[in-house]
Amino acid sequence: MLKSSLVSLTKYNLWANTKILEFITEAGEDKADIAQNSSFPSIRKTFYHIWDAETIWLSRLNGVSFNSWPSKNFNGTLKIAGEAFLKNSRAFISYTESKGEEEFNAVVGYKNIEGKDFSNPVSQIVMHCMNHSTFHRGQIITLLRNAGFTNLSSTDYIAFCRLK
Repeated sequence: MLKSSLVSLTKYNLWANTKILEFITEAGEDKADIAQNSSFPSIRKTFYHIWDAETIWLSRLNGVSFNSWPSKNFNGTLKIAGEAFLKNSRAFISYTESKGEEEFNAVVGYKNIEGKDFSNPVSQIVMHCMNHSTFHRGQIITLLRNAGFTNLSSTDYIAFCRLK
């Protein structure tokens, strides 16, 4: 039951990330850098934060900790970032599909960006990461609307479930 829920969440995450990337692409790269008040100062920086967090959390699940944000030195286009972003989202699905039910209860140790040690069960890490991404996708929707882009559709989990 836990495995099927986590697999579903990671599949939803890919679907929602794909939609967000489509919205950003359709809105245009110029809108991605408009300065706005939010957790991060632009659509691009919010998008990169989701990408960074998903990359870091998946890496932690695989035994690797980061000491800086992966996108810190990224200078490529949104298209290249988007391809890497979705590749990582697909890798999260593969990760959850590859685990047995009991493996989601295993505790994983990791270091945060500042080097402080933590540990959590795999299930908590996956749920946190998917929830974190949902939160910031919602911010991107608001930032897109504030930038004048309103050709949006739902990225809610229930909308994803209705596709089945």
